[in-house]
Amino acid sequence: MSAFTGTGLLARLVLRRDRIRLAIWVLGTPLLGYALAGSVKEFYPDEASRVGYASTSASSLVARAFNGPIAGTDLGAVVVAETYVTLALLAALLSTFAVVRHTRQNEETGRAELLGASVVGRYALLTAALLVVVGANVAATALLAAAFAGAGLPLAGSVAAAAAVGGVGVAFTGIAAVTAQLSVTSRGANALAAAAVGIAFLLRAAGDVLGEQTGGGLGLRVVSAWPSWLSPLGWGNQVRAFGGERWWVLALPAALLVAGVASAYALAERRDIGAGMVAPRRGPATAAPGLLSPAGLAWRLQRGALLGWAVGVAVLGFSMGIAGDEFNAMIEENPAAAEAISAMGGGAKLIDAYLASMLALFALTIGAYVVQALLRTRNDEADGLLEAVLSTAVSRTRWLATQVLAATLGALALVLLGGLTTGLGYGLVAGDPLGKAVELGGAALVRLPALLVVAGVVTALFGLLPRWSVALSWAALIVFLLLGQLGAVLDLPQAALNLSPYTHVPSVPAVDPSVLPLLVLTAVAAALLAAGLAAFRRRDVPS
Repeated sequence: MSAFTGTGLLARLVLRRDRIRLAIWVLGTPLLGYALAGSVKEFYPDEASRVGYASTSASSLVARAFNGPIAGTDLGAVVVAETYVTLALLAALLSTFAVVRHTRQNEETGRAELLGASVVGRYALLTAALLVVVGANVAATALLAAAFAGAGLPLAGSVAAAAAVGGVGVAFTGIAAVTAQLSVTSRGANALAAAAVGIAFLLRAAGDVLGEQTGGGLGLRVVSAWPSWLSPLGWGNQVRAFGGERWWVLALPAALLVAGVASAYALAERRDIGAGMVAPRRGPATAAPGLLSPAGLAWRLQRGALLGWAVGVAVLGFSMGIAGDEFNAMIEENPAAAEAISAMGGGAKLIDAYLASMLALFALTIGAYVVQALLRTRNDEADGLLEAVLSTAVSRTRWLATQVLAATLGALALVLLGGLTTGLGYGLVAGDPLGKAVELGGAALVRLPALLVVAGVVTALFGLLPRWSVALSWAALIVFLLLGQLGAVLDLPQAALNLSPYTHVPSVPAVDPSVLPLLVLTAVAAALLAAGLAAFRRRDVPS
């Protein structure tokens, strides 16, 4: 029997299990790319506006750190500068999560051992996952190229830009194959892969900030420094889509995939199924007294993720605050960009609109923490841990209410931290760090009712549709993200925008706060939470 026996059948199983996730990924990426390209085309309709954008982006260290280097003044180069990092990060994270889900998670749940008892080769499970994920990246790349070309961009540049995004996904597929062999848990493997994505982002940002601006006028370009070449995210920029394409750079992510797969096969040969190359740390002989209560257990399970989120929010908030003045000066030179920031942040004063849009972005991002924290409930139920907890003197209502409370308190801490650090960073530039920190900390708290609605949606889905709760919860958050962050920019109808709870949050500090929409959002959240608790009390466990 070959080590790859059964790969085809297992690949079909992966496709069967992830048919909805893969469809959203493969179809959602080009749709998002098409929408973003259309909005950029509307904001920069003529050569003069694009030259102005390119010159300000090339001279702004903040723009180079977050958007990457500009490869020219053509419309396609501006589209890449505005969309590449977002699409590449999505491709990287979706690829790593998918690989870990069908490798390490299968071992963690015992599914891999059950499959291994049949006629299945040692490498079949890993190979099947890699084939499907690489295939999804290829399909998304082809459709994204068609979307860019459909938006009116040149075909060669469209293919290069899409291949740069797909190359990032392929590269991190190989990285995730390795992290799945290192950690004994899927959460640990995902954390290692996410850390690799973060390091790649920092290397790319450092290389782009340290790069040099060359040319001027229509020949303007930014050449990245050497740290960017150490990052898979940086390789996509080096393709220079719409700026004299360098097709040979696309060989780098393919080489990393091959190296990662070869390393994963070698590691898989040297470990037992269910074990990891990094042995788990032994815990204390006796449990802490706090673990005797649902609240203590919830805190113990969520504190690591909360700490990681807090570090990321604090660093990003302080950085965005420091960049406030520079970003304000940059968008003032471009009326279309200023209009977009005002649409997202509300109000006419650009710096306040910018700060409001940053706080809104924090609230949208922290919504992912709420979903992640609350979906642990479904994982505990599916793994059989919930039955053991409910067999003690803990009621269903108390257990689920504790999980919801822990997630919402974590969201409260994160959104407040984001406001305080953003205000502190901007206050250091403006000369009033304490005052701005207090002001933006209070403005950030206005976003909490929207996060309560997100928590309510996840809780209601867990109670009413437990088997679909994971997919539907993430789908709802993505819809909220697109409507809340891009709806106004894409000029969507108000009826569509109203579906997102973030739409109804006043854009403080750009506008005066309004109490009524916050009360309505809180009432909606309470109704959703009550529905979820009531449904959970009455359904079977597990279900």
